[in-house]
Amino acid sequence: MRVVVIPEDSRKDKFALKPIVEALMAQLGKPAAKVRVCEDPVLGGVEEALKPERIRDVISLYPMANLLLLIVDRDGEEHRSKRIERIEGEACGALKAGQALLGENAWQEVEVWILAGHDLPADWQWKEVRAEVNPKERYFQPFAVARGVAGESDGGRGSLAAAAARRFDRVLRLCPEDLGNLATRIRGLMPS
Repeated sequence: MRVVVIPEDSRKDKFALKPIVEALMAQLGKPAAKVRVCEDPVLGGVEEALKPERIRDVISLYPMANLLLLIVDRDGEEHRSKRIERIEGEACGALKAGQALLGENAWQEVEVWILAGHDLPADWQWKEVRAEVNPKERYFQPFAVARGVAGESDGGRGSLAAAAARRFDRVLRLCPEDLGNLATRIRGLMPS
């Protein structure tokens, strides 16, 4: 299976999403899935990533992909999932036989999926981390500093995401509304 992840901005999100999606595919019984993050084009933000014409462009650039995953941050936008559903519907005409496009909005940002795979400071409440509209600044960046990886070129996303992926059961359990939903939807596409 060939999976292409379409992030809102691949420049940093690729480091977070590739290990998490690889772990997701392994969890779903596809450990040999080839996961690639769309870096061409760089969409450069959520508004570009949520334009149906941009998604159609990406689909045409990756005809070999069996599964395309549009993953953006929720950023406190309660209705973002509805926009994603519309894009999924509008993209159907651009998909070839054997291809599927699924979208999900990380609750609130993809960095929260990384945090879910780690033991957090005792004074942090998971419910508050999940609810925070700006968890990257409030939680992820201080966590990366405390772990000594904030100075890495990706802000620590790669090393922290790789560690989180090794505890993917925990990530999935703590993020049911978004990552769990995506896992269920992918599972629904797979032959039984």
